[in-house]
Amino acid sequence: MKLVTYEGTNGLALGVVEGDLVVSVAEAIDWGGLLPKPEPVLRGAIEKLEAAFGTPFDMIDLISRGPEYLAALGAVVSAATRVESEPGLVSPVSGVRLRAPIARPPKIVCVGLNYAEHAHEQNIEAPEAPVFFLKASNTIIGPGDPIRLPPNTTQPDYEAELAVVIGKGGSRIPQDRAWEHVAGYTLLNDVTARDMQHADKQWFRGKSCDTFAPTGPWVVTADEIRDPYSLGISLTLNGEVMQDSNTSNLIHKIDFLISYLSQSLTWEPGDLLSTGTPPGVGVFRKPPVFIKPGDEIAIRVEGIGTLTNPVGDP
Repeated sequence: MKLVTYEGTNGLALGVVEGDLVVSVAEAIDWGGLLPKPEPVLRGAIEKLEAAFGTPFDMIDLISRGPEYLAALGAVVSAATRVESEPGLVSPVSGVRLRAPIARPPKIVCVGLNYAEHAHEQNIEAPEAPVFFLKASNTIIGPGDPIRLPPNTTQPDYEAELAVVIGKGGSRIPQDRAWEHVAGYTLLNDVTARDMQHADKQWFRGKSCDTFAPTGPWVVTADEIRDPYSLGISLTLNGEVMQDSNTSNLIHKIDFLISYLSQSLTWEPGDLLSTGTPPGVGVFRKPPVFIKPGDEIAIRVEGIGTLTNPVGDP
């Protein structure tokens, strides 16, 4: 399923995208509960949703309910797409504004130098152990939202990344159980002020400017991605391909990263683990290419979708 946060008639709403339609989660749950004689499979799904504690109020609440709840929701949503006449239940995706799937993740954990080619374009060796850093939550924006460049950088750069969405919290997680904690996947543009990054000798300020983490356009649930290590990942800047690789080239794999960091840090539902960027970033091009107002950046990951953002003024 593709889980979205979007602007509904009464403010932000949760939805599920089916084809070119978006189904309201709240309306679908209410609709299912009013069906007089649902078929057995659908009745079982409705009963599972009704047994849960109320309707989920945001994406973190939704994904933390687990895969069985999401499967039940999927069954009801699939039935609801056939009832387009219900007001507020089903809308065209083109007619709603998608927002960042998770407006304020508890943590945005990123992995540096996780593609060997990205290390090599910097003339350094790929690290033996993972290199982690954090982005602040003020960086989050959604699809179509403008990346606002602060006036104190002259070297803003792009980075296409596959982000893992944590659905089940935990610590001291064995690697062979790490997948139990993955709710799904989304896209993240790890926008970076290179001059700040280099001047500070560490990465937090240059990575945490306002709007520097576009995410979305949705969360694709884990069951939809059979192999997260065979996904094409690319980025275009004004239509020109700047990054083009495959997640098969990740050095440190997702299950290892989740387990490794959990030995000293507790994962929480809604955390984002951004897995690193492939080669082709602007700062290491000859000559360097930095983003500027008026640009458009599009990230695509196979099986997930495309995240597009314009670049605006401060």
